Amino acid sequence: MNGKLHDGQLNELFEEILKLRTADECRRFFLDLCTVGELRAMAQRLQVARMLWDGRVYSDIVQETGASSATISRVNRSLGGELGGYSLVFKREAKD
Repeated sequence: MNGKLHDGQLNELFEEILKLRTADECRRFFLDLCTVGELRAMAQRLQVARMLWDGRVYSDIVQETGASSATISRVNRSLGGELGGYSLVFKREAKD
């Protein structure tokens, strides 16, 4: 994991997020924590990741999400990256 992102404050944040139980609790917490713009950016990246995971092409993703090609490329690198956060979520989702 990136050393810059592995510290006490971030660990505390992640532990607090794990205490949330419902979508409504998440919405309330994240609206307190983040700006609407930050949340929209995260939601857009998740949508891009899902579309890439499903094999969609860049041009369709740009048209449907409004994401820049730079954002799509970054998300695509993350999908194939060593951390595997997106794939972890998508694989678990497929099991449900």
